[in-house]
Formats: sequence, C-alpha cells, structure tokens
Amino acid sequence: MSDTSTAQEQPSVLHVTRDGAVATVRVDRPKANAVNPAMIEEFLITLAPLAADPEVRCIVVTGTGRFFIAGADIAVMRDLSAGNQAKMRRWIDVQRLIEQAPKPVVAAMNGHALGGGAELSLACDLRILSADATFGFPEMRLGLFPGAGGSQRLPRLVGPHLAKRLMIEGDGLTARRALELGLVDVVVEQGEFDAVVAERAHRLAAQPTAAIGLLKRVVDEGHGLPVEQALAHEEKGVADLTGTADAAEGLQAFLEKRKPVFTGR
Repeated sequence: MSDTSTAQEQPSVLHVTRDGAVATVRVDRPKANAVNPAMIEEFLITLAPLAADPEVRCIVVTGTGRFFIAGADIAVMRDLSAGNQAKMRRWIDVQRLIEQAPKPVVAAMNGHALGGGAELSLACDLRILSADATFGFPEMRLGLFPGAGGSQRLPRLVGPHLAKRLMIEGDGLTARRALELGLVDVVVEQGEFDAVVAERAHRLAAQPTAAIGLLKRVVDEGHGLPVEQALAHEEKGVADLTGTADAAEGLQAFLEKRKPVFTGR
C-alpha cells in the first residue's frame, strides 16, 4: 500500500477553511501536533491544490492548542532504519512546496514551534509567533541535529555562526528573543493573535500575488549564484511579469490616480 493511501485512510489532522482569497490549513494532532509520515503525506496532498488554485491568494499554516508544530514524533523517529528516515525526510518536500508556491504563505505560530515546526516556518514568507510561545531547535538534546531543512535554511537566514550556536545549544527561545534574532517577523499577544493573522493574510492576498510568486521564484533561483547568472534569472522573471494582468493594472491605476485592484493573474 502506498504512503498516500495510508495517509488518506488515517483520521485527518489538517483542516482547511477559506475566508475569501485566504486559505487556512490548521494542524490538529493532539497532544503536540507532532509530525509523522501520515501528516507529511496529508500536507503534500492538501497544499498542492491550494498552491495551484488561482482563487487562493494567500495560504496560512497554523496549529491548535499550545503548539504550532512540536517537531517530529519521537515514537516514530526512534526507528532509525533508512526506510523510516526516508519517509520522515519528505518533510523537506512540504517545505519546498511552500517555498515554490506562487503566492505568499504565512506561518501563524499560535504556540510552540520546535524542531520540524520551526523548520517549516523558515520556508514561509511571513512568520508570526504568539508572545506566549517558544521557538527553537532542540534536536541536539536527542543526539540529532535539524536535518529536515533547518541546517541549511537557518544559516541563510541568520548567518552560519549564529545558526550553528542556536542548533548546538538547542534552547527554546522566547518569542521576543526570536524576534530580536530575526527568526520571526511579528510577535503578537495571544488575545490578538487570530485578528492580526487575518489582517496580515488579507493584506497579502490583496497584493499583486502574480508579482509575489515571480519574486519568490527569482530570489530562490538566483540565491547563491554568481551575480551575472542571477541577473539572467531576474531578467526572465521580469519578462514573465510584464505579461501579467497585475502589472498592467498597477501601472494603469497609478496613471489614473486610483487604488489598484489586483487579481493575482
């Protein structure tokens, strides 16, 4: 039986709601929203059509209860066989799907974001963390290191020295400290969390999401390349951008001195 079939036969742990152009994917796997192979497959099955749907112009990923995502399910991870580890490593496929989505993706970290949850957030375009939550990479305390994207994305975000220190020490950071280090973008008191997430998500959805998607692609493709090669990717992105309705609308609205109405196309 394939992994996908197994995931579909398991009780669903992801719940999708729509509010206009914003789609919210909520994780609900008590007690800590820990990641297992079935959840990974459900994420892939759930996110792919949302990323492709032109009517969805912003995706929000959030959790339930005290946790955003606590990381990998240790009961699963203790099986160190190559086959099991390969199933768990598909968590990086979820992150690449998020990074390559042609629209903004928000990590709405309602609670603790640890290990694989923190890694997932690094693939998102906006990271919002509850003021009561902690953020960190505790894998070293288990004799492991962040091996589902964290060891590569974290150095790109904060630099290699700080990234190594954070992963070696493995401390859970307060929300304020995570904000100071640039690990998250916004910290919000719990009582205001849902309202702030909704406001920021709808603001992103109203943007020229065709341009946002192309910008994400150009940055992703050009990062780390010699500048001449990177500029070639940028040139291709600009050429694609000039064919979008959003670009035409933005320029026309400026000339007509009115607010643009973007469609994401």
